[in-house]
Amino acid sequence: MLESNNWRNPDCDFASTSILLTGGTGFFGKALLRLLEASEIRMDGICSVVVLSRDPKLFLKHQPEFSGLPWLRFHTGDILDPASLPLRDHFTHLLHAATDSTLGPQMTPLARYQQIVDGTRNLLEFAVTVGASRLLLTSSGGVYGPQPPEIATLSEDWPGSPDLHNPANAYSLGKRAAEHLCALYQEAYGIEVVIARCFAFLGRDLPLNVHFAIGNFIRDALTRDAIEVAGDGSPLRTYLYQDDLADWLLTLMRRGRPGEAYNVGSDEVVSIAALAHLVRDLLAPDKPVRILGQQQDTQGRNRYIPDIRKAERELGLRVTIPLAQAIRRTGAAHRGQSLP
Repeated sequence: MLESNNWRNPDCDFASTSILLTGGTGFFGKALLRLLEASEIRMDGICSVVVLSRDPKLFLKHQPEFSGLPWLRFHTGDILDPASLPLRDHFTHLLHAATDSTLGPQMTPLARYQQIVDGTRNLLEFAVTVGASRLLLTSSGGVYGPQPPEIATLSEDWPGSPDLHNPANAYSLGKRAAEHLCALYQEAYGIEVVIARCFAFLGRDLPLNVHFAIGNFIRDALTRDAIEVAGDGSPLRTYLYQDDLADWLLTLMRRGRPGEAYNVGSDEVVSIAALAHLVRDLLAPDKPVRILGQQQDTQGRNRYIPDIRKAERELGLRVTIPLAQAIRRTGAAHRGQSLP
């Protein structure tokens, strides 16, 4: 059940809103579509959404619940191919979430950087062409670079940066470049751009067999003999549930201050070791947790904790689903599915 509704208020009327959503078939996009379908704004004519997808038929085959919705349409295209964008349509808002964080690590650093920067540039040009007034860019907390141990949380004005000379930072530096492109286009063309700096998340659509630690723990709890922690379990993280994520993004798209960045994440801090034990306690109480203790290259991310007070203070955003409840919901969604 989708319970968040921070973005629905008297000062946030969605009347005559037309949204182009990139990345609408991924983790972020599915959460956004579900929240929109669960809300009153789904009624005909109040809000329309077009999802850009390289293969809409394949997506709808696996997600048939999004077929035939009167407010939702799919357009075959690729953010890296400007000619494939829906140039004949008019949009008031663009929500750009098309970055492959799941399979991205399998790309070369150069290809990953180009995907982020060129895709953002193409969408900004598209915004100018179709006359869109607002754009939300989903960026990353990675733009801050390593979090120093003496800094409890990363605020939006933290001046840190990833190492410019390390190709492994292509994702984070690509996001920094994309943010700067947004600032340039806002100055040149008057597009109202808001930045969502996203941290870590979980939910029903989180893949359990890739590089996300919490997904791996849930997979282990549901299908394996033990829950394994590859490192020593000391890094600190926070996790925002998928429904809250969608609520926050829609709020930022509509009411975030132009030219501003907002951290998107939770303030409930947990170590990776404690997280593994929490997943065990909630989903598989009889299974052991094994801390393997191997050294890992965390690229300086022993701490990755956002300061979310700006979003709370300016937009009234809140974390409505605690971590334990989020883990239970995610585990319940994956039970019975075919897991690796």
